[in-house]
Amino acid sequence: MLNRELFGQRLKGLRLQKGISQTALAKDLGITPTQISDMEKGKTTTSLDRLVLICQILDTSADYLLGLRDTPKDEQSGT
Repeated sequence: MLNRELFGQRLKGLRLQKGISQTALAKDLGITPTQISDMEKGKTTTSLDRLVLICQILDTSADYLLGLRDTPKDEQSGT
C-alpha cells in the first residue's frame, strides 16, 4: 500500500533540492500550488500521468517516490 506521507516527504525533499517552488512545479504539472502542498503533506496523491511528469522534472524514479526504493535513481543505469 502506498505510504502517502513518505511520498510527500520525498516529493518535497526533491523539489527543494532542485530549488523548485511549489508554484513552479504546479504550473509545470497543470495543477494548483495547493494540490502540491496537499501531496507533500500526505493528504492526496496524483495520477499516473502526473507521476511520470514529476519524475521527469525532479530527475528521479517513481520507485523512489513510491517508497519501493531507498535511492532516487538506479545507481547502475543512472535512472
